[in-house]
Amino acid sequence: MAERSTAAVDVADNDGDEPSAAQAAKATSDGVDTQNGRAADGPMPDKDGERTNTASTAAPELHSGHKLARRYRLEECVTRVDGFSSWRAMDEKLRRAVGVHLMPADHSRARAVLAAARSSALLGDPRFVQVLDAVEENDLVYVVHEWLPDATELTALLAVGPLEPHEAYQLVSQVSQAMAAAHREGLAHLRLTPSAILRTSTGQWRIRGLAVNAALRGITSETPQRADTEAIGALLYAALTQRWPYESDAYGLTGLPKGVGLIAPDQVRAGVHRGLGEVAMRALANDGATASRQEPACTTPEELSKAVAAMPRIRPPEPAFTAPPEYQHTTYQQGSYGRTTPSGVTTVQRTVVPPPAPLQSRTGRALKWGVAALLIAALGLGSWQLADTLLERGTQKGNSGTSNNNTKPGTDDSGEKKEPTQIAITGAQEYAPDGKPQNPEDVSKTYDEDASSYWRTKSYFDGPEVKIKDGLGIVYDLGSEQEVSAASIALKHGGSHTTLTLYATDSKSPKGSVDSMVKIAGITTSDTNLQLAAEKPVKTRYVLVWITAMPQAPADMFSDAGYKQAITDVKFSG
Repeated sequence: MAERSTAAVDVADNDGDEPSAAQAAKATSDGVDTQNGRAADGPMPDKDGERTNTASTAAPELHSGHKLARRYRLEECVTRVDGFSSWRAMDEKLRRAVGVHLMPADHSRARAVLAAARSSALLGDPRFVQVLDAVEENDLVYVVHEWLPDATELTALLAVGPLEPHEAYQLVSQVSQAMAAAHREGLAHLRLTPSAILRTSTGQWRIRGLAVNAALRGITSETPQRADTEAIGALLYAALTQRWPYESDAYGLTGLPKGVGLIAPDQVRAGVHRGLGEVAMRALANDGATASRQEPACTTPEELSKAVAAMPRIRPPEPAFTAPPEYQHTTYQQGSYGRTTPSGVTTVQRTVVPPPAPLQSRTGRALKWGVAALLIAALGLGSWQLADTLLERGTQKGNSGTSNNNTKPGTDDSGEKKEPTQIAITGAQEYAPDGKPQNPEDVSKTYDEDASSYWRTKSYFDGPEVKIKDGLGIVYDLGSEQEVSAASIALKHGGSHTTLTLYATDSKSPKGSVDSMVKIAGITTSDTNLQLAAEKPVKTRYVLVWITAMPQAPADMFSDAGYKQAITDVKFSG
């Protein structure tokens, strides 16, 4: 079974790239103001130390279905420009989508691309889309990236409208902190455009193309920190105003009016958060011409991240609730007295029947005394019968002695079977013999008495039987050796089908294989509430819950659709 990657990737920085080689040969800017010298897909003007190198080598003529290293199958060409091409591909070994950049090995930028990709891969920061491979093979240089199927480009988000203040705050905070960490390791981006910024389904912002996108296009800068800081300021400006902060249109956004220069965001659009607008101007206007003319300019991502951290925290908007319609009372409901009768409703007058008169006559008094006498007689008779029964039982017990040879193990004196008692769980740990755990930080959620919390597996392409591993599971610590005879397990996903087995183990980190463990009970089911019972109790301190088959389940906020399972509650009894 191949694991489905829920992380993602940049196949190409496709913000204005044209698909055909003929169109790409035009090498025009992708809409960025040439006076600011920001990134373009074609030759860029020199500005403040930034330079681009051009290359005339044609992009490799490959086709869909071609395999690299007998592993990466090319599926769709996304970009073909300036001597390189970008593809969406399939990693057939791990059965997951990836992105691939390709160029001839004799391309003038090939060495720079390989060096940039390998440096980016060494960073290992999860805030960046990861480089998975960088290879020179058969006269080709290719770079393999993650592919993020659940992520959305900032370009697409801004096409709908400006971001809410909280979203814009998270954008500039996360991106500036990530770039500050990259620059501390000597890595620059130089292509921080809206299409290089992705928001995942969990609300995290990730950056793709660190160092690689600039190397592919031959972009360099003598002041990389200042260039990246200004680019982050442009992203924040666009997020607040839905306008590009230069005169030329770019990335589907309209530029500023010509001849007015850089104006504050709150002068472009009403209602812009003032603090965020100040931060955008401090990053964009590196000559100190900030919106307030009081705060110093931010010239590095580190300074920008500190300026954002110094702001009051912007809270997310409160969810909007729709008030329910007013409850309409009718005359048939209790409590209608004194209420206005709606038009068109017919009122029904009910005759009030007075309660019967109390028994005050001589006959009534005699009747009451008679009933009281009968009750007293009944109570006396019942008490006498109860005492007689108790005396008879005491006599039988004395005659039988103090022992009862007919009592069976697991039953009380009356011969009834004892109810099992719940065993407390004192700890748990995920069991991953291959060294690749699923979600170890959420193991405690399986016994926290909260039905809404759970431990989940990853999503897999193949199933229901787990093929890429021997199985998936959790070892539970019962605190001391206990007689385990049954278990109740609640699962999140139903369907055909889940196979789950209980084993007795020697520790929370068993050394042997599952086959060497003592089996307690097992089940294959399509239900989400499992009741497992052992043929006979097993004495152990540690119990392994082991999953070897999982049902097909739809996509959620954590993973794609596939074969997966989640445990919400586990209880043992004995």
